[in-house]
Amino acid sequence: MKKDSKIYIAGHRGLVGSAIVNNLISKGYTNLVFKIHAELDLINQHEVEKFFAKEKPEYVILAAAKVGGIVANNTYRADFIYENMMIQNNVIHQSYLQGVKKLLFLGSTCIYPKDAPQPMPEDSLLTSTLEYTNEPYAIAKIAGIKMCESYNLQYGTNFVSVMPTNLYGPNDNFDLEKSHVLPALIRKIHLGKCLENKDWEALKIDLDKHPIEGVVGSSSKESILEVLAKYGVKEGEIEIWGSGKPKREFLWSEDMADACVFLLENRDFKHTFSAEEKEVKNTHINIGTGIDISIKELAEQIKKCVGYAGNFKFNASKPDGTMRKLTNVSKLNALGWKHTVSLNKGVEKIYAWYLS
Repeated sequence: MKKDSKIYIAGHRGLVGSAIVNNLISKGYTNLVFKIHAELDLINQHEVEKFFAKEKPEYVILAAAKVGGIVANNTYRADFIYENMMIQNNVIHQSYLQGVKKLLFLGSTCIYPKDAPQPMPEDSLLTSTLEYTNEPYAIAKIAGIKMCESYNLQYGTNFVSVMPTNLYGPNDNFDLEKSHVLPALIRKIHLGKCLENKDWEALKIDLDKHPIEGVVGSSSKESILEVLAKYGVKEGEIEIWGSGKPKREFLWSEDMADACVFLLENRDFKHTFSAEEKEVKNTHINIGTGIDISIKELAEQIKKCVGYAGNFKFNASKPDGTMRKLTNVSKLNALGWKHTVSLNKGVEKIYAWYLS
C-alpha cells in the first residue's frame, strides 16, 4: 500500500477498528475513509452500493460487526446472524464489483468447533459442532470467511480473512450486560473496590460515564446498590458467571491492529495456503498469543491490579461456554508476525485507560 492509498475502514469507532485506524495513522497513511452508522448503514444494500461507487476505495478493512459476550450472543441470536451476514455480504460484494485491491475481513476464533483440538489450528474449521451460545455469530463469520475465499478462487480477488482471539484495549465495551469477559471483570472489580472503600464519588463518576439500566451517579444509594447487586457486585463479594475453570486467550487490541496492518502491507491471499494443496480452503489466519489463562486466574490478576480485597463467588449454575479456546498461531508466526504485549502488562494498560 502507498501512504496515500484510499483505505476504507468499516467499523472505525469500535475496539478493533479504532486500533487499526490509530496504527495506520502512526505509520503515515493519510487517505483514510470512514463513516458513522448515521451516515452509512452497512446493512442497507443500496446505501453500501452508492458509497462504494462514489468513494471507490483501493483497500477495505471490514471490522464492522455486531459483537457481544455470552449473554448477548445467546439472547439476541437473530440479530447477531442477520446483521453480521448483511454487513459482510454488502461490503465484500461491493469490494469485488468496484475492484478493491485488497480486503481484510475480521472474524473471531469462536468460528471453531467447541471440541476443536487445542490449540486450535485453522484446519479445524467445520470439523464438528459449534458452541451453542454463540452459534449464530459463528455461522455468520464462517460465511464471511468462505465468501472471501470463494470470491478469491472464482474472481481472482485478494480478500484475506483474519480471526483474532479475545481482544481487549482502548475503546472496549464495558456494558455489564453486553461486554466480553475481561472488560466486564475490570469494571465489576473496580466497582467492587469502590463499594469496599465506600468511595461514593468514584461510583457516581463511573455510573455517569456508563449508566447501568438507567441508574446514574445522581440516583439514590438504594437504586445504585440494587442494580450493582443484580450484576453480582456487592460489598466484599463479586459474583462471576460460571465455574471459573474455562481458559481463554487474550490479545491487546493494538497488537491485533499491528498484525492486521502487517498482513495488509506484506501478505496476500496467495500466502495463506500451500501451492501444493488440491483443495484450497481454511485460508484464514488466526491472530493471537498462543497463551491462555483460566477465568479464575484472570479475575485474580485483575483483582491484584485494581487493588480489590474482597472475595469472588463463582456461580456454576451459569454457562461456562467452551472450556478452552486457545489459538494455534504458527501460521501467523510463519508469515512473520508475533505479539508483543503480555497479559499482565495489558491488564495494567486497560485499567489505566478505563480510569482515565
